[in-house]
Amino acid sequence: MSADFTGGMDSNARKTPLRIAFITRRTSAQVKATDEEKLQTYPEVLFRAAIAVELLAIALVLFALLFNAPLEGLADPSHTPNPAKAPWYFLGLQEMLHYFPPVVAGVLVPTLVVMALIVIPYFRINIEAEGLFLKDRARRSQIFSMVVAALVIFLLLFDVYVALGPTLIVAAFMVVAAYSSPQSPSAFRRYLASKPLSYWVMTWFLFELVVLTAVGTLFRGPGWSWVLPWRS
Repeated sequence: MSADFTGGMDSNARKTPLRIAFITRRTSAQVKATDEEKLQTYPEVLFRAAIAVELLAIALVLFALLFNAPLEGLADPSHTPNPAKAPWYFLGLQEMLHYFPPVVAGVLVPTLVVMALIVIPYFRINIEAEGLFLKDRARRSQIFSMVVAALVIFLLLFDVYVALGPTLIVAAFMVVAAYSSPQSPSAFRRYLASKPLSYWVMTWFLFELVVLTAVGTLFRGPGWSWVLPWRS
């Protein structure tokens, strides 16, 4: 019995399998092969998250053991502290209450920001999480300019100079991103050019939150007046 064997190159081993078997008297010619529907993988991202959580927990425990909590005395109904400050995570909202009505600062602004962070990733402009100014740069730059101008005028009308600084800084970085491309020689400009709209909104929101919280914590004294932190 004779057989002709030919060899060739192919990248699909399932479509054109080629097997060579040497069969002796004590072996069987049966070939057993199974296709597994599930593959064993290593959860690398989950592992990194677990390590980060453990390190943060250890750091918090060490911080709690080395430093006492800045607690004040028992509450005295006959003596109200001036100023009465909220916990640090609410001081940003309390700082906004200094400028805006309670409905605007406590309800409207936080709700609009959270809704924007939820809805923006589903915009067609950001469906592929691409850079904000990579497509239709002229039109998007015009819209960006109008939005920034309206926001600056709004903050100036209410004398919210504390929030004006972070807004102008983020806007300046967005201008750099608008005139950058993924092929820029600078790694920083390539980084800015690749960021989508949701990134800029979240950056502006966190920047404002940090600044307003710091101002409410360190620079507000009796009657919520402006004081320097190194003066009693």
